[in-house]
Amino acid sequence: MTFDRRAGWLRGWLLDAGSDQAVQHPGPHGRPPEHRHHPWWKVMCLTGVDYFSTLGYQPGIAALAAGALSPVATLVLVLVTLLGALPVYRRVAVESPHGEGSIAMLVRLLSYWPGKLLVLVLLGFAATDFIITITLSAADATAHIDENPFWPSALKGHEVLLTLLLLALLGAVFLKGFNEAIGIAVVLVAAYLTLNAVVVADALWRVVTHPSAVDDWTSALTTGHGDPLMVVGLSLLVFPKLALGLSGFETGVAVMPSVRGDPQDSEARPLGRIRGARRLLTTAAVIMSAFLITSSVTTTVLIPPDAFQPGGPANGRALAYLAHAHLGEVFGTIYDLSTIGILWFAGASAMAGLLNLVPRYLPRYGMAPTWARAVRPLVLVFTSVAFLITIVFEASVDAQGGAYATGVLVLITSAATAVTLAALRQRQRGRTIAFGIIAVIFVYTTLANVVERPSGVKIAACFIGGIILVSVLSRLMRAYELRVDHVELDSAAARIIDERAGRRIRLIAHEPDRRDAAEYRAKLAQTMADNDFPDDSDVIFVEVEVTDPSDFETEVLVRGSVVDDRFPVLSLASSSVPTALAALLLEIRDRSRRRPHIYFEWSEGGPVRNFLRYLAFGQGAIASVTREILRRQEPDPHRRPHVHAG
Repeated sequence: MTFDRRAGWLRGWLLDAGSDQAVQHPGPHGRPPEHRHHPWWKVMCLTGVDYFSTLGYQPGIAALAAGALSPVATLVLVLVTLLGALPVYRRVAVESPHGEGSIAMLVRLLSYWPGKLLVLVLLGFAATDFIITITLSAADATAHIDENPFWPSALKGHEVLLTLLLLALLGAVFLKGFNEAIGIAVVLVAAYLTLNAVVVADALWRVVTHPSAVDDWTSALTTGHGDPLMVVGLSLLVFPKLALGLSGFETGVAVMPSVRGDPQDSEARPLGRIRGARRLLTTAAVIMSAFLITSSVTTTVLIPPDAFQPGGPANGRALAYLAHAHLGEVFGTIYDLSTIGILWFAGASAMAGLLNLVPRYLPRYGMAPTWARAVRPLVLVFTSVAFLITIVFEASVDAQGGAYATGVLVLITSAATAVTLAALRQRQRGRTIAFGIIAVIFVYTTLANVVERPSGVKIAACFIGGIILVSVLSRLMRAYELRVDHVELDSAAARIIDERAGRRIRLIAHEPDRRDAAEYRAKLAQTMADNDFPDDSDVIFVEVEVTDPSDFETEVLVRGSVVDDRFPVLSLASSSVPTALAALLLEIRDRSRRRPHIYFEWSEGGPVRNFLRYLAFGQGAIASVTREILRRQEPDPHRRPHVHAG
């Protein structure tokens, strides 16, 4: 009994944080409460803990990947940021002003199972992006801790263990409950950017006053790559390795619901919110671009190339290396603490994004188990995955860079594709061409990154496979769920039902063809013969049109009509015939206070084949599935509508 009570308490504690608590975990990717709105610059800091924190490792990764070409390759990155990613996401902000992001745009543009499969694939890449954000940020925070001169030497060399402790702390925070803290984000971002500005300004002054360092860099550049065109060409080839600097745009549009708009804004036309979000995106991109260029130049010129190598003092922490070397150990330690704080908070942002991203899409498709609506089980799953990735990659920032870049680039490529398709549908020829060119650039960048560092695709493939497997199993487990949110009757349908409320209500499930009197007369005669009820029975024909069978939760509008002044017909549209019929029967029962009868023909073919048809196309095994949905929805057989099949 004690074990049962403990198990029950544990289950209750795990499932206590349901879908409504997801709102308490907004982060940059979440759905903030509707009443909490902030100036756009404060919201920029919320997304900035993810975007700006990449300065902790981006210059080092760029120098390691491109060597002396790092500043030129970074310039290419900045041009792609300002002329490519920024225009794309400014358009995403217009098309998706409620924080859904580019994935939601593709959901609207594509339908049926191919669209759902594409969304699942993109969710896999998004999960890769967010999980690697957590693990990479924690690993880089560990690098800053480990390299700090005040950190005890006895504790050095345990990077994996220290990173796991940071991840466990992050998971513990979310298990206890994590409230939105834009104020904390503002303080962290302001302190971090200020300290970075001091470090970069000092480094630029040293570059200007020590021309010999610049001469050494230019000599290394010209010796290895004498032709300027070759320099540009090689920089373009190296650019995909630097794609980490593009990580903040998807989060920028995801935080839009937190942006304070104009008083006259409405949910249909939040023009003030859109304007603020576009300012947010532009300002963040400009700030980040300035830091990317200056940090790349100063770290490449002032830091010896050997220091960037794995195990070197500047590996994954180039700006921190300059802070300690040029501004003293005390200032360097303050810089380390600021960097550790923002990197850890970037992991919190990514975790919050996962906790909102997964429940946002999968339950709507019927592709998530019941516990996926609760926060704590998801936290345990994501933390376990982060542990596994940290152990596999040995808490290496460099080793995880490819996977992170892959997730970032796939999301940006999907956004560029979405805005291109949106412009095409709106017949905006010039914008279609421009966005199409940007999409091609990001497709190239993504493919080049995948070829160079396939680890990202391998990790994403694991996430995609896991999401698809869970989705299929969940769809099977929820096959008999009543997934109609609301049933609405038009006046004609209500009149047809109300006129028969005092009599026995019989419905005939009918798949229409010509919709003439002869067709309904023949169907009535066949049903009467198969089920042996009197020919003077008052019957209603029910017809369901299948819309998108890949949808799960729907609303049903019932329209009434009378054919040949004799045959009443109720017409419905739904993603599933049995679900719509079960919802209609329960609505009729509650409205008329009588248990209706419905009559079916048995479907031809084997039961397994018909069940698979129901799962994939919303029809097949209609009689048996309708009855099972009713049985599960209404446990009392004395209140359950009657189902007949002949």
